[in-house]
Amino acid sequence: MEEKLTNGHHHDVSLPLEGGIPPEEEMFLQHKSDGSKRSQFTDFEGKTSFGMSVFNLSNAIMGSGILGLSYAMSNTGIVLFLILLTCIAALSCYSVHLLLTSAGVVGIRAYEQLGMRAFGHTGKILAAVIITLHNIGAMSSYLFIVKSELPLVIQAFLNQTSSSGEWFMNGNYLIIIVTIGIILPLTLMKHLGYLGYTSGFSLSCMVFFLSSVIYKRFQIACPLEVFGGNYSVVEAVVDAVVPDDTCSVKYFTINQETAYTIPILAFAFVCHPEVLPIYTELSNPTKRRMQNIGNVSILGMFTMYFFTAIFGYLTFYGNTEAELLHTYSKVDPLDTLILCVRLAVLVAVTLTVPVVLFPIRRALLQLLFPGKPFHWARHIIIAMCLLFCVNLLVILVPNIRDIFGITGATTAPSLIFILPGLFYIRIVPTEREPLNSRPKIQAMCFTALGFIFMTMSLTFIGLDWTSGEKRSMGGH
Repeated sequence: MEEKLTNGHHHDVSLPLEGGIPPEEEMFLQHKSDGSKRSQFTDFEGKTSFGMSVFNLSNAIMGSGILGLSYAMSNTGIVLFLILLTCIAALSCYSVHLLLTSAGVVGIRAYEQLGMRAFGHTGKILAAVIITLHNIGAMSSYLFIVKSELPLVIQAFLNQTSSSGEWFMNGNYLIIIVTIGIILPLTLMKHLGYLGYTSGFSLSCMVFFLSSVIYKRFQIACPLEVFGGNYSVVEAVVDAVVPDDTCSVKYFTINQETAYTIPILAFAFVCHPEVLPIYTELSNPTKRRMQNIGNVSILGMFTMYFFTAIFGYLTFYGNTEAELLHTYSKVDPLDTLILCVRLAVLVAVTLTVPVVLFPIRRALLQLLFPGKPFHWARHIIIAMCLLFCVNLLVILVPNIRDIFGITGATTAPSLIFILPGLFYIRIVPTEREPLNSRPKIQAMCFTALGFIFMTMSLTFIGLDWTSGEKRSMGGH
């Protein structure tokens, strides 16, 4: 039975509970005897609309991973990529269902608290650490794009084809400026729901990116991109250098780089730490309403991902690099449309960082200050420390593909498959669903699938690293 969660007056949890409802659950479910009293699971009255919640969740899903999808398709082929993309999207929807069902049973709206309820303090720490590591990886990938693309944008505005060595061309300085001037003020906002406006703008930027990728597919004639430089220089040497299969479409292929496909796809669909905070701030929240938000968001991102991947791949074929935008710069570094696309992507990933930081801060607050009321000093200090660590990591990391690979192979399967399945198995009462019931067996298989994905991905990536072969790093 679905309980409608609304906000209003505080409950006095010191009073005896009716019907033997546990104290933890009583905070979220309505009193049967007094319809005037409303449940409250935060100090914030949920006012975020359905549409704004879709924007927030879609923005949490969509991020830097979209830039690696054409690269993934080039190493799997169109058919295998579509199969994998469909599977990951469908499994993500099922994962959201498991999370919402578990949260509905115990009335908890925090990922870390689900871990606490399922496995005690160890589960709480594990969930918080995984969320923190994953979102730090995500924030790092976003800021890495700022570090690599913003100097190119400035360079194009100055009509230069190479860096002049000035300080404002240094990506390390630029990410610090962007962090202090744009990201930090947004992360200091108290509630996630208010970021729906920036999320909507961020999504519109990525729609423009997709439109440009489609347009460029019909403007760039293969194999101009193979050689770099501009059109006039390339055309004279095309016949002498291009391999026969440079511009051939592959529908199904497996190679050494295929190992990165599932991690890249998993990384591109992770939104699960944001599901429960968005549910918390949703107006008129019900499980079905939040599941619909999850389904709409994932379907929308599935569509964007597939079209971006296929049109990017059909532009560059086997020469697609791990960061799609960098591949375009090999054709014409001063192209006006690509300059605009770079700006759009920079805006999108910059505005996504604050949305991703919220669950990290919440996880740390659950770990370090459990049960403490909101305090501005803690709120601000944690945000500043997180941004400092992420900036330091981005300055030190040499390329973006390994961020996709490692994050997508470890924390992404944990958040999509392993933890939601384990939470469901442990939290849903056995008298309601025995261990041998179909839903519990499905959850067990789902969890096992996560372990298989993680083991396979880490094994193949490890073999790729130890092979010593030179790999394309997307130029970063």
